[in-house]
Amino acid sequence: MSGALARRLAAEALGTGFLVATVVGSGIMAETLTKDTGLALLGNTLPTGAILVVLITILGPISGAHFNPAVTLVFALKRDLRPQETGLYMLAQIIGGIAGTFAAHLMFALPMLETSLKVRTGGAQWFAEWVATFGLVVTILAGLRFARSSVPWLVGLYITAAYWFTASTSFANPAIVIARSLTNTFSGIRPADAPAFIVAQLVGAICGLGLAGWLLAQSDETAIGREAQL
Repeated sequence: MSGALARRLAAEALGTGFLVATVVGSGIMAETLTKDTGLALLGNTLPTGAILVVLITILGPISGAHFNPAVTLVFALKRDLRPQETGLYMLAQIIGGIAGTFAAHLMFALPMLETSLKVRTGGAQWFAEWVATFGLVVTILAGLRFARSSVPWLVGLYITAAYWFTASTSFANPAIVIARSLTNTFSGIRPADAPAFIVAQLVGAICGLGLAGWLLAQSDETAIGREAQL
């Protein structure tokens, strides 16, 4: 493994770890401070959106700041990653995410290893995960085309919004699902419910790639037409 690839994998693991620690830790803090579920969700939402802006800004130049196997799959399908890199990225994200859950537990004096009992299942939630991941991929790809420097903010704001307009609170990330299945706190998901979420996310990501490819091709044709008129 080259030094450059090792640094990229470390960035993916570190970023996913901090993202999960923020999701799980802010959920624990919110649940501790209030019994109002809506207020607790807000306390979980804002730190998640904020940390995404930070992490994508500082780690994006190193690894691309995927922090998400569904996003990595999209870039693999675009031929921006080789198969070996794809597998290593996904492994680093999953390991980093699990480490983030453990870190959150340790910070709040909870058992480091536990499994969630929180039920998150049903067609509405699966469709919500499809929608959340579909929208995330379109946001990333369109952002990279039209407003590359704004991508950290676009992703952070999208996830902040998606927490509230999706029935599932927008996991939109298989590594996050796995990590959150290991916490029996506000942000948890039963391990038995995780596979359906992951399938919905991967399908949503592929559909998002398909639509974004068509939309962006249309924008390219428009730009070429304008140049021809000039």
